[in-house]
Amino acid sequence: MARHIYACPLRWSDMDAFGHVNNVVFLRYLEEARIDFMFTQAAEAGAGEFAGGSVVARHEIDYKRPLVHRPEPVTIETWVTKIGGASLTVSYEIKDTAEDGTETVYVRASTVVVPYDLGEGRPRRISPVEKAFLIRFMDERSMAEVPAVAAV
Repeated sequence: MARHIYACPLRWSDMDAFGHVNNVVFLRYLEEARIDFMFTQAAEAGAGEFAGGSVVARHEIDYKRPLVHRPEPVTIETWVTKIGGASLTVSYEIKDTAEDGTETVYVRASTVVVPYDLGEGRPRRISPVEKAFLIRFMDERSMAEVPAVAAV
């Protein structure tokens, strides 16, 4: 399984009164990674329909460790854990990986995204091209749970 990797810069204004990244700011980080994945990467792969509209139906975030400001960006790994007919679930880890391979995970999260037809003002189905793009980033465990997706 491939994961989308996004290097997210930290801004001084991301810090709260306690000296670490504010919990709300993590949603912005996830958004930046998701937009890079679903708009930029997908468009480069020929699946640019996501840029035409999508809405967030749900966020789920587990805060694991505080993240403090530093000049180096934090890594956000993004992958797909579910593909439905008209929605998908994107999962994330916001983390650092040391040179010795040790990982520090700050956040684990997921977002349910619904493709949206802005002109019609309603949700739309995931196209076969979009599904083919998403499958490349789907973890093996999720693929096993959704055999119909593997056949696409």
